[in-house]
Amino acid sequence: MKEADERDPPFFFQKPRDAIVLDGARIPYPPFTANFQFEVELVVALGKGGRDIAVEEANGLIWGYAVGIDLTRRDRQFDARDMRLPWEVGKSFDASAPCGPIAQNDAKHFEHCAISLSVNGTERQRGDIGQMIWDVPEVIAQLSKQVTLAPGDLIYTGTPSGVGPVVPGDVITAHIDGLPSLTITIAPPES
Repeated sequence: MKEADERDPPFFFQKPRDAIVLDGARIPYPPFTANFQFEVELVVALGKGGRDIAVEEANGLIWGYAVGIDLTRRDRQFDARDMRLPWEVGKSFDASAPCGPIAQNDAKHFEHCAISLSVNGTERQRGDIGQMIWDVPEVIAQLSKQVTLAPGDLIYTGTPSGVGPVVPGDVITAHIDGLPSLTITIAPPES
C-alpha cells in the first residue's frame, strides 16, 4: 500500500503450492536468508475463473476472503531486484504464504476496514484496505490480463507500511476487521 496518487502498474509473482500454510503453523526460519520479513495482506479466494476480466465483473469471481502473510527473504529479494532478476528467490519458497481461514463472501467486499499485524504482541503494521493503490476488482482484472485465473486461486493483495524482520520464537498475529485472525510462530531452522 502506498499513497493513492502513486498508481504504478501492478506487478505479480507466484508462490508454489507448498507455500500455503494454515493458522497455527510453526514455520521454520528458511535457509538462504539473514533478513526474513513479514507483510500482512488481504487474501482473495476465487470461486470462478476467467481471462481478461472487466473491473466491473471482477467481484463476481470472488468466493471468499482471508488474512494472509507474505513471508519474504528480503535480502534475496533486494539482490534479485538490484540485478534486475525475478523476485522468486525472495518470495517463492516453502511455507512463505500463511493463510487464515477463508470466510465465504456473502456479498460483503472488503473495501474499507482495518488491517494490522503484531509480533509478540507489539503492533508493527496498521492500515486500511481502502489505502490500497489498486482495489481488489482492479487487481483481479489486471492479473487476468496476464494469466487465466481459476477457481481456487488465492490472490494476496498488498501490505501497509511497517514490514520488518522476524527471528525464531517470534509469534506473528495478523488481523483484518471482519475476518478470522491468523497466527503463526517462527520456528528454528530445519537441520
